[in-house]
Amino acid sequence: MKAVVYSQHGLPIADPASLYDADVARPTPGSRDLLVKIEAIAVNPVDTKVRAGSPADQPRILGWDAVGTVEAVGAGVTLFRPGDAVYYAGSIARPGAYAEYGLVDERIAGRKPASLSAADAAALPLTSLTAWELLFDRLGVAEGGGAGQSLLIIGAAGGVGSILTQLARQLTGLRVIGTASRPETDAWIRDQGAHDVIDHARPLLEGLRGIGAPQVDYVASLTHTDEHYAQIVEALAPQGRLGVIDDPDTLDVVPLKRKAASLHWELMFTRSLFETPDMVRQHEILNRVGELVDAGVLRTTRGEHFGTIRADNLRRAHALIESGRSRGKIVLEGF
Repeated sequence: MKAVVYSQHGLPIADPASLYDADVARPTPGSRDLLVKIEAIAVNPVDTKVRAGSPADQPRILGWDAVGTVEAVGAGVTLFRPGDAVYYAGSIARPGAYAEYGLVDERIAGRKPASLSAADAAALPLTSLTAWELLFDRLGVAEGGGAGQSLLIIGAAGGVGSILTQLARQLTGLRVIGTASRPETDAWIRDQGAHDVIDHARPLLEGLRGIGAPQVDYVASLTHTDEHYAQIVEALAPQGRLGVIDDPDTLDVVPLKRKAASLHWELMFTRSLFETPDMVRQHEILNRVGELVDAGVLRTTRGEHFGTIRADNLRRAHALIESGRSRGKIVLEGF
């Protein structure tokens, strides 16, 4: 089958060898696996981080967002059958979705939203899972709750920030404050439903004071946490909660003590990496997100369509993500 792979980590994305087209063996499903014929994919920051920092002893397939049709199922599968349209983020411990076919455990796949095209649906799985788990599981906000409280989303124009903004605005009573640094990303975040947007290129505290919110109850720090950390601590209300998804070099929790504030890490791959007893929760979340999309409550966060799934287009997508100037999700479709 066709695939896009890397075999030498750390190469600059302009190097044609950083991602290249290849033919690889078609995988065979295990007991709980779906074999999916992939129709569309999306590109995430994790793709660029793995390519840059993870050695590969053989050509490795990246990509943890996919939409496709179930072609075959393992003997233990009960949730799907051949012919079902699915979307999923998959497991970082397994080959990814830059390929014609992929395997995914049924417990972390969901039914594709019927109202979306394959490309529009591909923008959602990884970021929806991350945002849902961050908001409801880690930060502990209740659906329908949060009235009179506020949430600051640092880096709200990215994939996770975009859907997190929608979830918080549509499913809670929180005042949603996003951060951006360019007019086009400011407009994007407001379009996702943010009540307010402040400039993260300027001091956060200055921006928060400017909108009459000197303290916030929750912070979702999605990028550059170490750069903003001191201001995050100051901006958090006493007993506030901080959720983090990025990779700061270090994070000193001691400054949180005085406010009895709590720190929560979110990694949507944890359930699949450790096959936790509640692993099927991701199947349930994706199904719920799909229902909300089909009901018109949520919408795709697709930013740009980069064409067919091939190495040169994926190198362009990686380059845009690495530039820090992407908005929403980059999707690719077909081979």
